[in-house]
Amino acid sequence: MKSIRQMGTLAAIVTVVASLSACNGMTTRQRDTAIGAGVGGVAGAAIGGNALSTLGGAAVGGVIGNQVGK
Repeated sequence: MKSIRQMGTLAAIVTVVASLSACNGMTTRQRDTAIGAGVGGVAGAAIGGNALSTLGGAAVGGVIGNQVGK
């Protein structure tokens, strides 16, 4: 069970890193929102270990990332 969680976390990290390469044409606020959502999703997956916690973490991280640059 623990190895499945580690693989999920690794997959989320790889997805975040790959998606950051698409941030070239974004505004600073959009980039911060995307990064916050990615980090929040990884944190939610690591803490909760299920899809709901991953989505919740991504939502909270996106909101925080969006508000940081205000």
